[in-house]
Amino acid sequence: MKSSQFLFLFLLLVGVNKLQAQDIHEHQQWNQLLKTHVDEKGHVDYKTLKQNAKKLNAYLSLLNDNPPDNSWTQNQKKAYLINAYNAYTVKLIVDNYPTESIRDIGGFFSNPFSSEFAKIGGEAYSLDDIEKEMLLKMGDPRVHFAVNCASESCPKLANEAYVASRLNQQLEHAAKSFVNSDKNNLTATDVELSKIFKWYASDFEMDGNSVIDFINTYANEKISTEASIHYLPYSWKLNEK
Repeated sequence: MKSSQFLFLFLLLVGVNKLQAQDIHEHQQWNQLLKTHVDEKGHVDYKTLKQNAKKLNAYLSLLNDNPPDNSWTQNQKKAYLINAYNAYTVKLIVDNYPTESIRDIGGFFSNPFSSEFAKIGGEAYSLDDIEKEMLLKMGDPRVHFAVNCASESCPKLANEAYVASRLNQQLEHAAKSFVNSDKNNLTATDVELSKIFKWYASDFEMDGNSVIDFINTYANEKISTEASIHYLPYSWKLNEK
């Protein structure tokens, strides 16, 4: 009798672990939160989301319990880290809401982007760790347009989760959307760019290409390689509905 009970419990645990493994790649909980609380322009209803903090925390617990491992594909790891960055950024805002800007969190001597509060596999990481030490080292500059720093001048927070099965399509859409958005002013001979293209220029200058070459991959209007480049002011005001 006991052996049957042990077998049942073992099979139950195996089933739960398989379900978690499937869920982590679909990011269903995060997808539902985004569809409920984020509009098409990337504005977030933090006030209502704060009331649903348990659902957000449940998703973050799932991330913590299921860190990437060597069996995952590159796209599975990348989608996981993009969603982790965005979800932990939202948690930071929700935990400190109301606030006018993410940069107001933590006081004068504390940087919200370098604070180690994001749990992955039981280890604490900062948002900078996830973005600069994990995501960007994968060599895909399009992730700049997928991660959101909860601010008006950031690339918008998509109202759907990133998933490995559609990741290339989602990143292409994010890049094209940002390049042609009001975060940049593009003409053939004169451009005003988001400071993202200044701060992270080396990420876009891969394989001998220039920042303009990268932008021309997605721009509706092609820009001359001799175009005059200026950078727009960057607003850190909260991306709130």
